[in-house]
Amino acid sequence: MIKLRSAAAALAVAALTLTACGSGDDGQQPAAGGQPRVLKLWHYESAEGAMGKAWAAAIKKFESTHPGVTVKFEEKGFEQIQKTASMVLNSDEAPDIMEYNKGNATAGLLSKQGLLTDLSEQATKRGWDKLLSASLQTTAKYDDRGIMGSGKWFGVPNYGEYVMVYYNKDLFEKNGVTVPTTFDEFTAALDKFAKAGVTPISTAGAEYPAQQIFYLLALSKANRAWVDSYELYKGKVDFHGPEFTYAADTMADWVKKGYIAKDSAGIKAEDMATAFIGGKFPIMVSGSWWYGRFQTEIKKFQWGSFLWPGNQLAPGSSGNIWVVPEKSKQKDLAYDFIDITMSKEIQNLLGNSGGVPVAADAAAITDPKSKELIDNFNKLTSQDQLAFYPDWPAPGYYDVLVAGVQNLINGSKPPAKVLDEIAQPYTENLADLGN
Repeated sequence: MIKLRSAAAALAVAALTLTACGSGDDGQQPAAGGQPRVLKLWHYESAEGAMGKAWAAAIKKFESTHPGVTVKFEEKGFEQIQKTASMVLNSDEAPDIMEYNKGNATAGLLSKQGLLTDLSEQATKRGWDKLLSASLQTTAKYDDRGIMGSGKWFGVPNYGEYVMVYYNKDLFEKNGVTVPTTFDEFTAALDKFAKAGVTPISTAGAEYPAQQIFYLLALSKANRAWVDSYELYKGKVDFHGPEFTYAADTMADWVKKGYIAKDSAGIKAEDMATAFIGGKFPIMVSGSWWYGRFQTEIKKFQWGSFLWPGNQLAPGSSGNIWVVPEKSKQKDLAYDFIDITMSKEIQNLLGNSGGVPVAADAAAITDPKSKELIDNFNKLTSQDQLAFYPDWPAPGYYDVLVAGVQNLINGSKPPAKVLDEIAQPYTENLADLGN
């Protein structure tokens, strides 16, 4: 396994200073018979988000440098790809290149199933192994068991991400709330909103956001060794230990106190975000992938962000990865497209659109809010504070956590019972791996 501590400092530098390899403009010609070649591309980034803007520009650059080739882009939902990837990639409907979630339970599982192309040779040939720091490469490599951090390259990350607290500055000012710098100040702020009849946190229990709050609460009692044990199987995890017990108890308590709405158990991520954009909630806890969209769509109030107060660890990692399905019919074109997304032109656009680039020119990032975003990411990476995501350890674990956190929010099961239920599939996966 890669030692994350030794690479963390390098990640902060790599996020802004490393240069990208050039795009593969190899004079592609139309296929035999004069028919144009088609690159079938799937991703799930919104058009107004930073990655959506960057990948749209990458498509234009790809087509201009590859005469006779067109890109057939199909937008897919995160949940759609999450639930159907194994089935689709094992069929003739597989795309040539696809954005996919990184981690043991997702990219690792597909690599173990033989559904992804081994990119190790291309990583060396095209310089991706030099471009990406060791810490970023953690989510690109998977061993024979599908465990991230070592083995062959099965994906290429091209941006960074982390979970933060977004806040509505106007609602904070209206309610006399200042930006908290400690966890006690944070809970005091939540309490002040709740007592004023305002539900403070916009979240989504039906998808990933609520489980990120659950994980942040666990991380407030955790250290790096605990994260390595939980995510990388370097030790045993006690689901009734102080970390998860505190998370489950506190989340249930926050619902009772009105910090989180009980009906948020059925809310999806998109509805969570649109509610925040509409000014209905003072706080939203989620990832940097919303940042660019908020820059574009929030017009009626001032907003900002801060790291979860008091924590030494936060959910985050490299961003989602480009994978090339084993059944891809245009692998050479897929590799060229990855090169283009790594080019300075596209990375600079990503950075100035509210994303966290891995190969931009630092001087080229001129947008003030984008600088704030990247600065906070660098604070996390420079101190080895990225703790991945809670659903990564085991196949199917995403749905397990969704159900568990929903039970905490709607109160249908007590915290101890929820912890029993999320422990079982994790323990079963360890047994399957021979751990």
